[in-house]
Amino acid sequence: MDLENQKRVKEFAEEYGPENIVVILGAAEGEAAGLAAETVTAGDPTYAGPLTGVQLGLRVYHVCEPEIKQEFDEAVYDEQISMMEMVLDVDDIVNEMTSIREQYCLFNEA
Repeated sequence: MDLENQKRVKEFAEEYGPENIVVILGAAEGEAAGLAAETVTAGDPTYAGPLTGVQLGLRVYHVCEPEIKQEFDEAVYDEQISMMEMVLDVDDIVNEMTSIREQYCLFNEA
């Protein structure tokens, strides 16, 4: 997660309260999604950005996870995401995201 996005997430959490924020990621692989998820939950593991040492504990999901996918209009999801979903290792992404939430999320599931 780039430094500008870290700054935005931190500002939104401060403005609206971290319990009111859900982060939706779209990384193409589990490891990248996990790194971004860890950043918004436990703090920036690279120690380079505004979230270094900041444990927000935000709820975080990948757009291909079933609980998020069901929130979309099916036609919109098909048009915008389904082609990419076919080449992703969705199980790996779901496992990575679930692990991060179990370890670091401070709020109940959405």
